[in-house]
Amino acid sequence: MIDIMSGTDVDVSSSTKRGSKAGVVVGLCLVALVAAGAGGYWVKNHNKPAGLATPEQTVAAVKAADAKWSQAAQAHDMATLDSYYADDATVLPANAEMITSKVAAVKYWTDHLTKNVDVSWTPMYVEAASGGDMAYVLGSYTMTTKPAKGSKDKASTDHGKYLAVWKKQADGSWKTEANTWNSDLPAKGK
Repeated sequence: MIDIMSGTDVDVSSSTKRGSKAGVVVGLCLVALVAAGAGGYWVKNHNKPAGLATPEQTVAAVKAADAKWSQAAQAHDMATLDSYYADDATVLPANAEMITSKVAAVKYWTDHLTKNVDVSWTPMYVEAASGGDMAYVLGSYTMTTKPAKGSKDKASTDHGKYLAVWKKQADGSWKTEANTWNSDLPAKGK
């Protein structure tokens, strides 16, 4: 019989052999199995990569970021609005060429979101990738353009839908990697 605590073979007649290889091997195997089981439990329950979230956490974080982004647009807070674009963002504005950098996206918004233009949007659906680092938002927007002072033009309101792809950044923030929007109204002249 093997005494696994001392690593010795014990004969039924009470004579003992010290330093038996069989006892040491069995003892080490038992320790390895216990450590592997405990280690597997620890890894499974405590070793998630930093920064990754569940899809539910991602949906909540992206909804919050998208709402703050819309609030910045409503307030004409260009610095905050622009901060939600990733450096390599791609923007696909309606009736305009594709924009392929944050610098160009900032210029687009500066040129188009003037004091006479009010825009807001609301997410309707958010879906997160299983890895917790990307999500997309489908929503609706409303944009009202007021005529310039002294103009005989009337205010116009546009409403439509948008799509934004969000990605979690290395610093833990959420930024838009790509977005696009288009009107629900028929094109003018049609």
